This record gives sequence, structure tokens and C-alpha cells, in this order.
Amino acid sequence: MDERVISGILIPFIGTTSGSALVFLMRGKIKDRIQRALTGFAGGVMVAASIWSLILPAFLCFAAGAMIYVVVEELIPEMSAGEHSNVGVLMFSLGFTLMMALDVALG
Repeated sequence: MDERVISGILIPFIGTTSGSALVFLMRGKIKDRIQRALTGFAGGVMVAASIWSLILPAFLCFAAGAMIYVVVEELIPEMSAGEHSNVGVLMFSLGFTLMMALDVALG
């Protein structure tokens, strides 16, 4: 295995193990106020991690899709001409999404 993979696995493992060991070593020895402050800080870190890793990319994908829709609607006049102007743009979006999915799936 590549040493970058091993270090990428070992560094979080050591950090998590040492953090959980501190919880067992300091149980009952720290003041209630400090324990609540540390628990609040840990909760804030977890919420920030969930926002940055889960929610924000979803919003960015939505914004990118909306931008593609607007660009196609405005820059390709044949797509927005006629009675059913949204059908061409939606089919363009479907084709773009399909090709991106195939590109990711097939590499």
C-alpha cells in the first residue's frame, strides 16, 4: 500500500483514539462547567462538519444546475423559441446529467 494511504488512515485513528482516551482519563476530574463547554464545542464542530461536508455541496449543486438552465435558456435561442420553450432546456439538462453520471460511473 502507498504510504500516503497508511498515513491517511493512521492520523485520524490516532487522533480519535487519543481523544477518547482523554475522556476516560478525565472522567469525574473536571468541573461541570468545563465539561459542558467542551461538549458544546464538540457539538459545534460536528454541526460545522455536517454543514460543510453534506449540506453545502447540495446547495452548490442546485446553484450550478440553476445556472446551467439559465445559460442554456438565454444563450441558445433555438431552445427558448416556440410554444414549448422549456422542453428543449429540460432535455438539454437531462442529457448533460446523463453524460456527467456516465463519466463518473465509467471513469
